[in-house]
Amino acid sequence: MHSLFANIDPLYVLSGILVGGLVGFTGVGGGSLMTPILILVFGVHPASAVGTDLLYAAATKTAGTAVHGWNGTVDWKVVGKLALGSVPMTVLTVLALYYLGVDSKAVQAIITKTLGVALLVTAILLFMRKPLMRWYDEKIGEPNPRLVTQLTVLTGAILGVLVTISSVGAGAIGVTALVMLYPKMPAQRIVGSDIAHAVPLTLLAGLGHSILGTIDLHILVSLLCGSIPAIVVASIASSRTSDNIVRVALGIVLLAVCARFWFL
Repeated sequence: MHSLFANIDPLYVLSGILVGGLVGFTGVGGGSLMTPILILVFGVHPASAVGTDLLYAAATKTAGTAVHGWNGTVDWKVVGKLALGSVPMTVLTVLALYYLGVDSKAVQAIITKTLGVALLVTAILLFMRKPLMRWYDEKIGEPNPRLVTQLTVLTGAILGVLVTISSVGAGAIGVTALVMLYPKMPAQRIVGSDIAHAVPLTLLAGLGHSILGTIDLHILVSLLCGSIPAIVVASIASSRTSDNIVRVALGIVLLAVCARFWFL
């Protein structure tokens, strides 16, 4: 344990502060930034980057959930419905990665291409969220409560597969889905619920990756030293801050990163 803290890397700590702060403010930017940073900036193996980022996200978002829970900005019923879909699909996806061989070329290609697609979808949703919400409100409105429950579970299932393979999607995709399904829910409550659901999802997926041997504990500890205090401070401040500029900037970055991944 001492050796883990003795080798803390300040560059990883700084990366943790950056990403943890963004997640606390907007509920977006965890896997969509951290995994590309680990692969493209630090040269970490894709499978190790995904596995390490999942446990990083679980610990970081636990701190964010504690703040949001304290402030009453988590809808636990919605979190439960999402988990009903995500937990079994996460387990099935980890088993699939195990049987396919996480170090095989085929799996590495699946991880990088899925990551590229997830980043592209995330960027589009960041740019298009407001017009998408207007169109949805005009054409569809508030859906039937039973259908909302079914679609919430389905959203969780999709996130379970996507996040386990790429570590991306729990933020922007989850938040956008919740905004569509629960249009009357306050924004802070949507962000808080999305962050809370990401905890069991990323923890279970991260534990699965640890069994596959894709976790780098030295990197993980350094990232958490920066991200945990950052997400606590940012979660407290998020109710007083507009995230429009942050979302647009993040979308531009993700488009650039997405293009880079398609040429890996």
